[in-house]
Amino acid sequence: MIIYTLIALAIIAADQLVKAWVVANIPLNESQVFIPHVLSLTHIQNSGAAYSMLEGKQWFFYIVTIVALAVVAFLWKDSRKSQWYRFGLVLIFAGTIGNFIDRLRFQYVTDMFQLDFVNFAIFNVADMALTFGVIFVLIYVLFFDGKGEHSRNTQ
Repeated sequence: MIIYTLIALAIIAADQLVKAWVVANIPLNESQVFIPHVLSLTHIQNSGAAYSMLEGKQWFFYIVTIVALAVVAFLWKDSRKSQWYRFGLVLIFAGTIGNFIDRLRFQYVTDMFQLDFVNFAIFNVADMALTFGVIFVLIYVLFFDGKGEHSRNTQ
């Protein structure tokens, strides 16, 4: 349990530190090329979700955050089967908290990673943690959940 707590704290800290660095070093709505034609750092303030959907509806994001944290807590009870499953839940938790901190402090989330080779929403470390966490949990649920129990019951 301690390792998962440390992972979550490290992700939350990284998210907040990257956001603070961007705010301090890149003017709002300005970009700096990081990897030419691949990735730029673009400082934006997003009061909505991806592509600024539901912009300004902070009450909605507070509710979604509470629900997401409750779901993670519920799923954690049944997570002993797989370290990957638990890691996915930790990533979801850390990403949720990282963006929630911004929403509570500023009423918006600081985003900065812009993919230059495709039209995609500008995102942050917390968003990456959330995305990978959901992917890990879905892979576990779709391909591995119950496989060990099923094979034992048929023998």
